[in-house]
Parts: sequence; C-alpha cells; structure tokens
Amino acid sequence: MPSSPPADDQSLVDRARAGDEEAFAALVRRYSPMLMRLARMYVPTDALAEDVVQETWVAVLRGLERFEGRSSFKTWLFRILVNRAKTRGVREHRSIPFASVGAGDGIESEADGDGPTVDPSRFTSEGAWTSAPADWRDDPEASLNSAEGLRIARAAIDELPERQKIVITLRDLEGLSSDEVRNVLDLTETNQRVLLHRARAKVRKALEDWIAS
Repeated sequence: MPSSPPADDQSLVDRARAGDEEAFAALVRRYSPMLMRLARMYVPTDALAEDVVQETWVAVLRGLERFEGRSSFKTWLFRILVNRAKTRGVREHRSIPFASVGAGDGIESEADGDGPTVDPSRFTSEGAWTSAPADWRDDPEASLNSAEGLRIARAAIDELPERQKIVITLRDLEGLSSDEVRNVLDLTETNQRVLLHRARAKVRKALEDWIAS
C-alpha cells in the first residue's frame, strides 16, 4: 500500500492545537534541522544553538493558540527562532544588526565593507564582459559531480559575511520566498536583494573557479 503524502503545516498545527502530540512532534521533526542551521549562524556553539531551538519550540507550544495564520507557520516559527537567537547572540557578544544593512543603498552599493561582487577586470571600459561567467550546468563533468558542486557552494556560503550567509541560506538552501525572508529577518526588500545578490555572486565565483581548475 503506498504511503500517504506528508500532512501540510496547517493541518498539523490544527491537530496540535487540539492536543495531538504526534502532530506537534511531526512539526518538530520537520523543522528542527532547519532551525538548528539558522540558530548556529547567530551563536558560537552547537550547544547554544540547540538551546535556542529548544526555547523556540517551547515558545511555539505556548503560543500556538494565539497563532492567527496571518503569515505561514514556517515564517512565524523562523521569526520566533531568529528573535531568540539574536538575544542569545547579543548575550554571547555575537550580534548581527540586520536593520542597518544597506540603508538607502542600491544594488551596486559597497556598504558593509564589501568590494564589488564581480572582479572589475572582467569588464571593458564600456561595461561589456571580457570573460563571461561560466555556467556550471553546461559543463557535463560538473553535472556528473553535482554533489561536489554542492559541497563547493556550501563551503563558499560558510565563508560569506554573516548577514549574506543567513539570507542565501534561507532563500537558496531552505527554500523560503523573498517575502518570507523579509518577514523573518525584518528586512526591507532592498536590503534583502542587496544581501542575496552579493552572496550569490560570491558563490557563483567559487563554482566558476572550481570548474576552471
């Protein structure tokens, strides 16, 4: 007999509100790995990240009756995690002030001490490419070794500035939408776009270097 598809978040939330412990446990299993990865970006140790995740689930359990569904459960959950992780990060002297990122900056801004997202030597004085970016998907060997490509991408993400790392992780690894990331991190659309643009450019460059090596 084929297995039934996994329950969606809202049905699990409704069941958990009604006292179904297995439904709440299913939500914990579904999201704890993501929460752990996100918390770890704010705090310096795995143990502290585990504490933040545990505090988040306690807050969810206590606040589930008040969850009105104006945002998705995932957005609400991640926002609780981020608020607790920020508090713990400040306590551990590791704060990431997202609200100050790129205020008033356009997509080409060099705020936060970042340099250009692409090496200027790759452009002519008229702004045309002297060497276009490689598309790793067009390389058969890269396609066959996509697991290695993913490893390279993850390694490049680990080297990013913290704010860029968090945004690209939520968008490209955890699959949150632009609106969800903005709501979770309390970012403006411009700030979210700037951070994601810079992060993706650096990861793309790492993949290009890998293909060329």
